[in-house]
This record gives sequence, structure tokens and C-alpha cells, in this order.
Amino acid sequence: MHRTRSIRLSYLFSLAVLLLSFQLSFAQSSPEANAKAETVTLKLASSLMAREMPYRVIVPANYKSSPEVRFPVIYLLHGLTGHYDNWTDRTRVAEYALEHSFIIVTPEGNNGWYTDAATVPNDKYESYIVKELIPEIDKKYRTIADRDNRFIAGLSMGGYGAIKFGLKYPQMFSTVGSFSGALGAAGYNESNAGAIGKSMSAVFGAANSETRRANDIFALIRELTPEAKKQLPFIYQSCGTEDFLIENNRDFVALLVEKKVPHEYRQHPGGHTWPFWDTHVREFLEIVSRRMKK
Repeated sequence: MHRTRSIRLSYLFSLAVLLLSFQLSFAQSSPEANAKAETVTLKLASSLMAREMPYRVIVPANYKSSPEVRFPVIYLLHGLTGHYDNWTDRTRVAEYALEHSFIIVTPEGNNGWYTDAATVPNDKYESYIVKELIPEIDKKYRTIADRDNRFIAGLSMGGYGAIKFGLKYPQMFSTVGSFSGALGAAGYNESNAGAIGKSMSAVFGAANSETRRANDIFALIRELTPEAKKQLPFIYQSCGTEDFLIENNRDFVALLVEKKVPHEYRQHPGGHTWPFWDTHVREFLEIVSRRMKK
């Protein structure tokens, strides 16, 4: 009796090991299990910037295996004191990209506020992205090169930049996202923002300069005509309740509500931190995917 039971247990154990080995073998050999988003670092010889500009691209896992397919593109902008490699080095965005089929591009913005600087002739970060980088990506990769399939988002300085690009170039982007955005950037200077304001003065120039006026996203919203409002991209905005920029974000979303600009705003506990941005870049990918299916 005991011997028969032992034989049965041994048989069941052997069968379980065999099934597990088969499952592992199948998983390792299946294309889905081996799917991996490729991250590459490239440089663009920019005539506007008079130097080489680095950027990274996350290529979808099915890009090489589907040569007939073209892909939508998301541009992700970094924050002040950051660089083009922050998104891939400090978040799991490449992992999250496996759930979608986007080409993701992370440009270099240095401390340039994604603006053509008033005081530095070859710091033309806005024109560089719009006139050089985006055409370069559309040429180099199999993109769907139209507004409906192009998106832009960013954190802090990059959140400001993303919304500004959406407002100034609505024909280029269908959804824009800001995470902890420094949305009042064009109004900051050394007198009201200390050391951070110093970088703004270098970019935007003196108070009441034309560069400040042209890049003030609060003013751009206030001055919208009814026809221009119809052309705007959808705005996704988020900020942590412990973030020092929370009031700035609440003021901006209140203006969006007042002007009836289509948007989604989220705030929950969190600070000006990478864990918050990691969560919201994932949310942004999900939101873009859902909106594309509408």
C-alpha cells in the first residue's frame, strides 16, 4: 500500500517536472516571451544649434519583425538639470513600452526650457525639435507622420515644454502631457524664483520681453479664439499634492476649465520625484492608447 502510494507520488512529481519543463521551453521559444523594446542612442548634427544633439529612441519590440507596419511616436521631454537619457535610465518606460506599439523619442533639452533663447543665438531648442528632430525621426523610422499619431509629454521643465508645443503647434500633436509641470516658466526670473529663475532669465530675457510673451502658456490659453480652441490637442496634466509646483498646476487647470479646453487633470499624494513621474509616464502611455482607439 505504502509502496504503491510512493510510486504514484513519484509518478505525479515526474509528470509535474515534465510539464514545467515543457512550459518553460515553450515560453523561452515563443516570440512574445523574447519580445524586447530596443533602446538606441543617436546624434543629430543640428544646423540650428550649431552642434551635435544626442537623443534616444525606444523602438517597439515588433518593429523589426513587422517591416510593413508604421508606428505612432511619443516624444518625452526631461526636466531642468536633466538630460535626454533620464527617461530611460530613471524610469521603467522601456518596460512599459512593451505593452504598446509606440516609437518613443527622448530629446536633449539641457536647461533651455524648450525655447529659442533670447540671449544665446544657437540655443534654439524649440525650433530644433520642431524643424530638425521630428523630421529626422520621420525620415529615419517608419513613423505615421501626422498629427493623430504624434504625441509629446514631459516632466517639470519638460511638462511646460510639452504643453507649449501643443499650444503653439496644434497641427503637429494630438495629445500632450505634463507631469509636475513648471507651467509658469515664462513669468519666472531671479527676483521671484532664485537660482532657478536665473536659467529662465537667460532663456526668456528681461521682464516683458517678446520671448516671454510668446512662450507664456497662460497667455496663450487666455488669448485663444473659438476657432483656435477647436484645433488644440487634448491635454493630460498631473501633479503631486506635496509638489512645490502644485499651486502653479492648479492655477493652470483652473484656466483650462474656465476656457473650456479639453483636458484631464490628476493630483494625488506625491512630490517632485522620479517615482511620481514613473507612474505618470505609464499613465500617459495608457491614455494615448485609449484615445487612439476612439
